[in-house]
Amino acid sequence: MRRDEKADPMIENKKKPNPVDTHVGSRVRLRRTMLGMSQEKLGESLGITFQQIQKYEKGTNRIGASRLQRISEVLNVPVAFFFEDVPGSSPGKNGLHEPSGPDYVVDFLSSSEGLQLNRAFVKIGDPKVRRRIIELVRTLADTSEPDDKPRSE
Repeated sequence: MRRDEKADPMIENKKKPNPVDTHVGSRVRLRRTMLGMSQEKLGESLGITFQQIQKYEKGTNRIGASRLQRISEVLNVPVAFFFEDVPGSSPGKNGLHEPSGPDYVVDFLSSSEGLQLNRAFVKIGDPKVRRRIIELVRTLADTSEPDDKPRSE
């Protein structure tokens, strides 16, 4: 290879997953766990093994377009969900890209507590009760130590 030629990162890193593939896989895992679905159940729905789901979620195997479309149907989210906050993405020239939320929100939603809280909250059918719970959580958050809560904005 000549000095002025740039090495193709896909060739150099055959063993290392592409960051976009890893991100898409992590979003599949996030949504699957939010629904309380096992890798085996998702695999059955797609006609593949749970080991293949593991490889997708780790980013070691790339998910093809038609397979990603089917995963989005099974997990009941738009395909765009898997690309939200993808590494290296930047606002488009038209400025339509929305800024992503704070990292701590995604971290919390991916945690065991976050998943439990969200699953329980979704089961509450009465909108008034939901609003009251949100008010309660805000009140509890306001009374906590200033150093204990994440900074917003």
